[in-house]
Amino acid sequence: MKALAPWKPFRELSTLHTDIDELFSRFFPEEAWLPSRLAAVTPVIESFVRNGELVVRADLPGIEPKEVDLALEGHRLMIRGERRTKEERSEKDYLYREVGYGRFERFVDLPEGVDTDSIKATYHDGVLEITMKAPKGMVAKKVPISVH
Repeated sequence: MKALAPWKPFRELSTLHTDIDELFSRFFPEEAWLPSRLAAVTPVIESFVRNGELVVRADLPGIEPKEVDLALEGHRLMIRGERRTKEERSEKDYLYREVGYGRFERFVDLPEGVDTDSIKATYHDGVLEITMKAPKGMVAKKVPISVH
């Protein structure tokens, strides 16, 4: 036989709150949106050797070049800035506005022997390109792939 317990209406609300949280976490897990939100702020970077120069590119669409700090810290290249994006659409019956922003900071380790005195930076169509003389031994070498 069960013991009688007083009815507490707010206890039902707390379990409802928990149920809703579990439902949202099942359909929208944090891992699903967190990396994409960070990627929206953090620029994508690539580096390669071209014609004896080390090239580092950072995709910075929508960011003014004067809003970007570029510095050498020892043998590390630092790219720092802030992204402020705003998308707005206005139709007859509605207004849609989304604002994204956030500070970013990326570091690129430079190889030994790179000539940091020859560093140059250019910005074109949302891409920051940094070039400097590569060390003599840093050349691209084609490696064959064997299939088993």
